[in-house]
Amino acid sequence: MGVSDNTKGFALAVVSSAFIGSSFILKKKGLKRAGKSGTRAGVGGYAYLLEPLWWAGMITMLIGEVANFVAYVFAPASLVTPLGALSIIVSAILSHFMLKERLQRMGILGCISCIVGSVVIVIHAPREQSPSSVEEIWKLATQPGFLIYAATTLSFVLVLVLHFEPRYGQTNILIYLGICSLMGSLTVVSIKAIGIAIKLTFQGISQVTYYQTWLFVTVALVCVISQMNYLNKALDTFNTAIVSPIYYVMFTSLTIIASAIMFKVCTQSFYLSTYKTVIVSSRS
Repeated sequence: MGVSDNTKGFALAVVSSAFIGSSFILKKKGLKRAGKSGTRAGVGGYAYLLEPLWWAGMITMLIGEVANFVAYVFAPASLVTPLGALSIIVSAILSHFMLKERLQRMGILGCISCIVGSVVIVIHAPREQSPSSVEEIWKLATQPGFLIYAATTLSFVLVLVLHFEPRYGQTNILIYLGICSLMGSLTVVSIKAIGIAIKLTFQGISQVTYYQTWLFVTVALVCVISQMNYLNKALDTFNTAIVSPIYYVMFTSLTIIASAIMFKVCTQSFYLSTYKTVIVSSRS
């Protein structure tokens, strides 16, 4: 009996979380080192681009994201994204030892809750009907419900960037992470579409000639660059132990909603259990 697609997606998501959790620490150390010799990322500086440690973190994150990307090919976003909770455990443990950010009892409880929540999600992960072409994915992306979600998301991003970031970006962590999470939900949907396109192409059904494929690629690139920019600002300004769980809660919630709207995944039952878990994590 072969390994199911959900199992493959689960394994890749776990590997991805290990790399991504580690990358938070490397990038944080790189940002701190770069801030001593140039303008901090939190105030709009880009001195970290010359810092080797930050690039080590970027490469580690890239490896994790590639594993995550492949995981989306095999499993529904509603399964893969919540497993990102494991990256919180990795970053919490490493930050305790490498960044001297003490892990309190509630933090340990939050890590245990993440593990329990991940197990619940895997057990109750829904089966997702995989679209047979990029054109079919495009039809899902252009349905009224998802278009309203995308328009609302971009409107919130613009308001946060133009109005709230200049005034409250340095004091309210929800500004930077709100932008990251909102853009991230669109990133995941685009990555899922690209992954399916690649999978179908390797199966002999080329999707390269469809203009929709390249539109998804463009959206993914724009969203990823925006995410990285504001995540760097959040890491440079706030404690890693705070950034990681809050980002996870917001990003996971929005991604599950976006995935449910676009791919018609029935997520209600295990979304509630996931939400309870990540709330505990955010309080730690």
